Amino acid sequence: MGAGRRTLSSLPLRVRLVAGFVVAISLVLAAAGSFVYWRVSYALDLRLNTDLRNEAVALAPLVASTGQLELTGSFPPVPGAGRYQVLDAAGRVLAHGPELGAAPLLTPRQARTAVDGEVIADIGALLPASRRPLRLLTVPLPGPGPARVLLVADRKDARDEALRELLAQLLVAGLASLVVTAVVGERLAKAALTPVERYRAQAASIAAGARGVRLDVPVDRDDEVTRLGQTLNEVLEALEQAVDRERRFTQDASHELRTPLTLLSTRIQLARRRTRSASEHEATLRELGQDVDTLIALAEQLLQISTSDNRSGQREARRGTAASRCDLADIARAVTAERDEAARSADDHGRRTVAFSAQTAGQPLPVPMSAAHVRQAVNNLIGNALLHGQGPVAVHVRGVEDTAVLTVTDDGTGVDPALLPTAADRFARADGARSRPGAGLGLALVRTLVEQAGGELRLCSNGTHHRYQDRFGLSCAHGPEGTTASVLLPVQP
Repeated sequence: MGAGRRTLSSLPLRVRLVAGFVVAISLVLAAAGSFVYWRVSYALDLRLNTDLRNEAVALAPLVASTGQLELTGSFPPVPGAGRYQVLDAAGRVLAHGPELGAAPLLTPRQARTAVDGEVIADIGALLPASRRPLRLLTVPLPGPGPARVLLVADRKDARDEALRELLAQLLVAGLASLVVTAVVGERLAKAALTPVERYRAQAASIAAGARGVRLDVPVDRDDEVTRLGQTLNEVLEALEQAVDRERRFTQDASHELRTPLTLLSTRIQLARRRTRSASEHEATLRELGQDVDTLIALAEQLLQISTSDNRSGQREARRGTAASRCDLADIARAVTAERDEAARSADDHGRRTVAFSAQTAGQPLPVPMSAAHVRQAVNNLIGNALLHGQGPVAVHVRGVEDTAVLTVTDDGTGVDPALLPTAADRFARADGARSRPGAGLGLALVRTLVEQAGGELRLCSNGTHHRYQDRFGLSCAHGPEGTTASVLLPVQP
């Protein structure tokens, strides 16, 4: 069974479809042919048995107690008088007509049964054709004499010939139907699988390295195959975008890692050129340690970016589970307090403070993000404002209908309007910011986390506004000065 199943599964799909179609039609034809044969056979047998019963009714009163027929007039006086036998209780022939002879036609068991009731039996098979096909019918005889059973017979040549002709016609019609079914099924299967084969050939070219190739899906059809092609095109589009992102990410990461690694290698080469004192070695080690710390921070940011790109995080956020919801106002308030305390410890006359305000009417603002992701996003926005702008930094949270809005504003000189569209890309930094710490990944990470949660990130500077997604119809509500980063998220009930 297992080997046969494996052999069947190894056949081409078109062959399996045609074979299944032919088997199904064969079963239907066999069932229909059997029904037709049974109905015709039943009608012929009913006619033959009725004739035999009429003959038995006519002959039974003429049987004497000795078994002989008491015939009067010309011979044969009644139908069936030439094909009869009169039997005793043991099945011996007491009298018979000229066409049946004296040989018993019933078996001893049939003869015993015939004493008590009607028996119908056949002599001669349908296939192959018999030279003397007979249908026998017996009726019990009353009376005290030895004659106990009357047997009448009739030839069934016409009945058998009609059934043989019917079988031949059913066989020919069935075979012709199967041939037509196989041809039509093969054509239909070929027509149905032609688009699939075309998709396979195009997919093979894509697998060989072709880019920008899409499956040729008819636009005027809507069936299972065309929907499959549309889905595969969407998958190809997503895969190409993912490959482009990964390629761009790898190139950007290589470019950003090259500078600290080159600096680290240069410091090591300089340290090895001449003999140095212990204090000089300590200074060199401190410089190397700073370079290593920079590399570690960059690696951690790269890891966060790659983790946030995981599609499962997006599915979890959209699923709206309890683990992926939190109160935006509470998290933002806590993070602001932590950053403000750290900023005041290194205060330069109040210019590095971080202030929080909320406009939520005392109600929570549950958003479809985990607390860790919200904390990370708020931390990155405040860190960007402190690093690239001027304090004090203002963090504000408000709820507008079913939307939660978080804004982080600084009093810096602002961002070049030409840089706003790419400011949230990975490793994007203004020329003046390259001398400051950071790798240009913080805002990119915030954008990824917010968009995965179905939200929108905006960056506005000195009256110029830019939306990285256009998911909400709310207008910006902040002052025209400085730089404001806005996060808009749907409120989860």
